[in-house]
Amino acid sequence: MTFINWLDTFISEKGLDLEQTFEVEGPSGVNVMPYGVVVEGIKGTNATEQVAIKAVIVKIDFINGDVLDYFRHLGQALAI
Repeated sequence: MTFINWLDTFISEKGLDLEQTFEVEGPSGVNVMPYGVVVEGIKGTNATEQVAIKAVIVKIDFINGDVLDYFRHLGQALAI
């Protein structure tokens, strides 16, 4: 299973709403973005980054944490 298929399956199984938005501070001020933007950004990373991202998501899921917290963290890199 490719990383993208794994991520899509994970999101589907968790019932995450990728259209839901969150706020993140960027250089221009507050940015409002949907989680789907972060997921697309994750899908566009290289294989090394995908391995690292998957490892973090698996750890978060193992402790029943909120993966959306991690997605918000990643969203900071996308904020303008």
